[in-house]
This record gives sequence, structure tokens and C-alpha cells, in this order.
Amino acid sequence: MGHREDLLDGAVRCLREKGYGRTTARDIVAASGTNLGSIGYHYGSTEGLLNAAVMKAIGDFGDELARTTMAEVDPSTPALERFEQYWTRVIASFDENRQIWLATLDVFGVGERVPAIREAIAQGIADGRMAWAQLLNPNASPEAAYAIGSLHQALLSGILVQWLIDPDRAPSARDLALGLHAIAADVLSY
Repeated sequence: MGHREDLLDGAVRCLREKGYGRTTARDIVAASGTNLGSIGYHYGSTEGLLNAAVMKAIGDFGDELARTTMAEVDPSTPALERFEQYWTRVIASFDENRQIWLATLDVFGVGERVPAIREAIAQGIADGRMAWAQLLNPNASPEAAYAIGSLHQALLSGILVQWLIDPDRAPSARDLALGLHAIAADVLSY
């Protein structure tokens, strides 16, 4: 690898460990084994490098999340069981990848200032919606798939925040499945 790739990999490591706002050029240089001049030469500025690192991290994180969470979901099981299987893996990933999940929250703030990052995040959310729908409800119509994916995205955001703040009192996958079942039963009783 050359300095450009080393810098990018070092910046991604720093994002995961320190977040966007606390990562300095010196942190990236230390993590990458390069020098300060390389940042300007290859990326124009530390911000340019961090933005490139965010874009790479978003893609890497999406791939990692898909592998982690979808590996153990059996599409032949009933829908509520698939839901619980999936959310068991998602919630486990909060602990396994805490720094990555924390970094995603930091990146949302960056998206407010950097339109390309905002668009990458939005595309990741859209891709996630469809992945959830295809995995958990493969026969859903396009309209239903969008709704299903949107519900899972809302759950992800809310549960992630609860888990990062207070993992001992955050809902489990079983809690979510029971809640979904109770809501559906209540709605169907009308």
C-alpha cells in the first residue's frame, strides 16, 4: 500500500476509535505510519481525508452489518421468529462493534455539513430498508417493503440510542418481538 491508502485506513481506524470531531491530523499520521505532509498532498486537508474516510467507513460498515446480522436468519421460519432472530444479531452487534456504532452517530452530524456524506448516509439507509424487507419479508410488495424497511430503520436508530445510553434497560430482541406481536394483535382486533 502507498501513503494514500495508509492514510485512509488510518483515518478510518481513528474514526472508529475517536470519532470525527476528536480525530486530529497527528492521530491519523500516528495510526497510518505516514507524515503530515502526505495528508495535504493526497487529500488536500485533514477534513478532506476525514470525509473520504467517512465514505469508506460507511461502505465498510454497511457490508459488515449485512454479514453480521443476516448470517443466522432462516428465511423458512415464521415472520415473528425471523424478526427476533434478526434483532438478536443486530443487538449483539451493538456490543461487538460498539465503537463503530458510536462513530455512526458522530457521522450523522458531519452529514449536516458535507452534502456528499449526507447523501451516502441517505443511500445507506435506503439500501438498508430494502435489505431488511428482502430478508424478513421477501414476498412483500414494493410499497410494503419500503414500509417494513422504514420500520426497521426506525427501530435501529431508537434501539441503538437506548443501548448505547443504558444497555441494561434497553429492549431485547424478545421484547421487540413481543411488542410487535401485541401491537399487531391490537390493530387486528379493530
